[in-house]
Amino acid sequence: MRKWILLGILALLTLFIVNPALAQEAAKVVGDKLQTGFGIYSAIILAAGIGVGLGALGCGIGIGQATAGACEGIARNPELAGKLTVTMILGIALVETQVIYALVIALILLYANPVLPKFMQFIGG
Repeated sequence: MRKWILLGILALLTLFIVNPALAQEAAKVVGDKLQTGFGIYSAIILAAGIGVGLGALGCGIGIGQATAGACEGIARNPELAGKLTVTMILGIALVETQVIYALVIALILLYANPVLPKFMQFIGG
């Protein structure tokens, strides 16, 4: 597990180091504005992907635990199978909203980011 965490941190560090080096090559002065390339867009795409991925990971773990608990409860007391199933489905629906919220935030970041135009004006792009 530690190897995967270390590999992920190393990959993110590599992305952060390489991005400015490549942006210097793509940067051009047009009039009095500086075109910076796609550095901020790649960071937004990376953040959206990681956010949805972590949301789905948490949702998958939660749904798995809920299903395991319901199956164990039904195995111990089969007469309560109907009530346990309804409660499990309600809980799964509530857990699933976490992924929907993460997806909505990712779509806002990708397509309707209200901060991005002001940030591009700030850096002169």
